[in-house]
Amino acid sequence: MSVLDTDEHWFDDAAGRLIRPYTVSNGRTEPTTRMELLSMVIATGRPPQGQLGPEHAQALGLCGSVITVAEIAARLRLPAVVTKILLSDLVDLGAVDTRSPAPMADSTNLTVLEAILDALERRI
Repeated sequence: MSVLDTDEHWFDDAAGRLIRPYTVSNGRTEPTTRMELLSMVIATGRPPQGQLGPEHAQALGLCGSVITVAEIAARLRLPAVVTKILLSDLVDLGAVDTRSPAPMADSTNLTVLEAILDALERRI
């Protein structure tokens, strides 16, 4: 079973997500770790030092190899800020590490933005 197969219970094709995104973050609106959409995330391989919710487990499952915050948000079908909060929780629990995007990954560069859009459209 893939990580996203477990999302069936919380997502309805006609209605969309059955729980509000900010319920996932317990109403929090700010992550504890600063991240950008192009920040790279990878699992540390260490067990989390705390309890994981289902969305945390799904996010962690996507971090087996290096992945961007934007791609995780797209795969989880969550707003970027909610995804950043989930990932910052995982950083706090020691389960993932993040790295700022490479300096050449300029977020104002049209080529970079088109590549991100292509990747997100392939995921939908």
